Amino acid sequence: MAKKAIVLLADGFEDVEAVTPIDYLRRAGIEVTTVSISDNLTVTSKWGGIKIISSAVLTEIVKKGTGGYDAVIAPGGMPGSANLAASKETGALLKKMAADGKLVCAICAAPALVLAPLGLLNGKKFTCYPGMEEKVTNAKWSEDKVVTDGNIITSRGAGTAGVFAIAIIEKLLDKAAAQKIADAVLL
Repeated sequence: MAKKAIVLLADGFEDVEAVTPIDYLRRAGIEVTTVSISDNLTVTSKWGGIKIISSAVLTEIVKKGTGGYDAVIAPGGMPGSANLAASKETGALLKKMAADGKLVCAICAAPALVLAPLGLLNGKKFTCYPGMEEKVTNAKWSEDKVVTDGNIITSRGAGTAGVFAIAIIEKLLDKAAAQKIADAVLL
């Protein structure tokens, strides 16, 4: 059965941090559902003003349940990360996925602003955008581009989006599948 991932989208998301995982995971054969955290399917990025028409809205996903999904990804960017953090439904989804042992992934500001307040980084090694680690307690920060600790994957920013996506593929599928995509995109 194909693996399935959710990419959470809030207005102001970092373009590269959302689109790169969507693209790379789909290339690897992982079914990706783009999910707007608002009731509007269209979500606008921070830098390029790129409009993505999401596959679903978060309330639909919550109603259906998360049992069919293997991973959830929170892109960074501001105000995108702050918008994700302000959404109670987003927090509930992330906590449920983590509690179910599913993969919870966040990049840039999202580890510090979205995962940490939910307690999802407690006792974990993590990384995030430089300076944002100061907002996190009860976790061990690393300067690595990508950190995997159990079912949590974190990454630093737009420049690490490719290796972040490859780490997700490796965890969901295997090292060979991840390497195949890394080679194909010349990462």
